[in-house]
Amino acid sequence: MSAHATSPQFKDNAHRALQDTQLQKALGNVRHNFIERRAQAAARLPEFEALRDQARDLRDHVLAHLDLYLEIYERKVTEAGGHVHFARTAEEASRIVVDLAKARGAKIVTKGKSMVSEEIGLNAALERAGIEAVETDLGEYIIQLRGEAPSHIIAPAVHLNQEDIESDFRRVHTWLPKDRDLEAPESLLAEARATLRAKFLASDIGITGANFLVAETGTSIIVTNEGNGDLTQTLPKMHVVVASIEKIAPTLEDVAGIMRVLARSATGQDMSVYTTLSTGPRRPGDVDGPEEYHVVLVDNGRSNMLGTDFEDMLRCIRCGACMNHCPVYHAVGGHAYGWVYPGPMGAVLTPSLIGVDQGGHLPNASTFCGRCESVCPVRIPLPKLMRHWREREFERHLSPATVRSGLAVWAFFAKRPKLYALSARIGIGLMGLAGRSRGRFAWMPFAGGWTKYRDLPAPQGQTFQAMFKRQRGASR
Repeated sequence: MSAHATSPQFKDNAHRALQDTQLQKALGNVRHNFIERRAQAAARLPEFEALRDQARDLRDHVLAHLDLYLEIYERKVTEAGGHVHFARTAEEASRIVVDLAKARGAKIVTKGKSMVSEEIGLNAALERAGIEAVETDLGEYIIQLRGEAPSHIIAPAVHLNQEDIESDFRRVHTWLPKDRDLEAPESLLAEARATLRAKFLASDIGITGANFLVAETGTSIIVTNEGNGDLTQTLPKMHVVVASIEKIAPTLEDVAGIMRVLARSATGQDMSVYTTLSTGPRRPGDVDGPEEYHVVLVDNGRSNMLGTDFEDMLRCIRCGACMNHCPVYHAVGGHAYGWVYPGPMGAVLTPSLIGVDQGGHLPNASTFCGRCESVCPVRIPLPKLMRHWREREFERHLSPATVRSGLAVWAFFAKRPKLYALSARIGIGLMGLAGRSRGRFAWMPFAGGWTKYRDLPAPQGQTFQAMFKRQRGASR
């Protein structure tokens, strides 16, 4: 597990997030902007649902033949003059990149946005080696100034408001006039652009992630809206791609199909502003590009997911749609999840990568409303996968004894329908009377694990069984 992961403290993290007024203000942007834009983008494309089916089937095909496509990809990269490095663990992946930087005598490294580099702790590894790592995505640059992790996989600084960013720029950019005007968003952007421009020009190595790796051509593809990825990989003398092994796609045509659902699901755009393809180092006659091209393929637990109940999670194309639509994410933000991947996708992926003993609270933090699955561009059954993790937690006796004993009591009554119906009717009636004045319970005996973190609504009306029986009778 990452030394900085706080996933085991999810409940405490969530409690603090709910009390953070600035965070709650910022999360309003997620609740309103992303959802509406995605819906509009999908409505503009009549074949959107068919494309989701195709994307799902393609990702499943790749996972079923991942070894074959990785071998083809490695061969094509080598033929283009590049080098492929395989890393089984996060530590091995960071060590490979650090060794490449040392061999080049690098002092400064610029980075495009890459969640897998966050996963392997690459920045910290570079800094321990005396190498300055500079994030060039605007959101990543802002949170790097704050010493924070991303709170969203496509909008790393979505938890911040404009006044937060202005304060950080004034605190860090001390060489600029103190009386400069930073009230307009454009002024913040211009200041970041000017600051990062010097870093781009001084960089010895550029590091990017990859949205896709194309087996057919040995190409790495990134999609961005800022252009920082292009500067990162074309200006330095070495370009290093760090990507997880499941990012493979068979052909460029296959990638074109998936990209039609990627941006629409992520930001509501038909396409991202930049789609950049890189195949090997600079060739004779090229006007720009790196002298060296390296790809570090990271496993870090993913091969262990193949052939299991959690293989479907490897379809993920990192669009962020699941968290954009998740009521739990809307309430607590990304940092509460305690590691690199937040939201529903993080609730499945985090236990897969760092263990259910460390990430088991995350799949429990779900209403199972199904919104995440309904918008996933590759149709990952996220609620089902979270249920699987709950089952694993129960099987390993990681859930509290009170939960286990409570389920045993429930099972006793559930196996006896008449007794269950009678007990439910009596219990709900008594709870309804007791909670009539306030409409909720802030504390209840034998329910402290629930009421410690949330109120329990007082029951109103009849039981579900009684209502179902009455309505079924009325429909006949």
